[in-house]
Amino acid sequence: MEFKSNIMDARSVGRSLARITHEILEKNKGAENIVLLGIKRRGVPLAAVLSDNIKIFDGAEVPFGEIDITAYRDDIPRDKPKNSSEGSDIPFDLSDKTVILVDDVICSGRTVRAAIECVFANGRPRSVQLAVLVDRGHRELPIRPDFVGKNIPTSKTERIVVKVDSVDGETGVDIYSV
Repeated sequence: MEFKSNIMDARSVGRSLARITHEILEKNKGAENIVLLGIKRRGVPLAAVLSDNIKIFDGAEVPFGEIDITAYRDDIPRDKPKNSSEGSDIPFDLSDKTVILVDDVICSGRTVRAAIECVFANGRPRSVQLAVLVDRGHRELPIRPDFVGKNIPTSKTERIVVKVDSVDGETGVDIYSV
């Protein structure tokens, strides 16, 4: 991979997450009955930031957990039963909640499809919404995020790399040529 450019620095990522937080609160008329589920790996720290932001902006404690979609992916052979939630940490009931799935990048939509399957294997929420930091296009499934930090149209020969401080030691979004 060859570095092309930095698309977002730490400050612009922070501003995008703050805007997404306000959009979540506005769309849902506050934080009541909202839970956040970060899709492993980088969706988890992003969900934590959104939860912290909601507490700052709205004064509400919004629980967040993490889901591991490995057992629900359609592009790898399955060794585990379809309803496996191993690797997920959902420390609350999803019933009648508004679940907001959080991920770093959406491309084909297949990760989100797997995440939705994992959510329904763990309960029956009132609704499911999707927040992503970057939408790069190239959908293969009819899935559209409700909240987007930045739309970055890419070619199929490009790759978006999101870095978060807790995982990578720095925060930002870069684009690479493959």
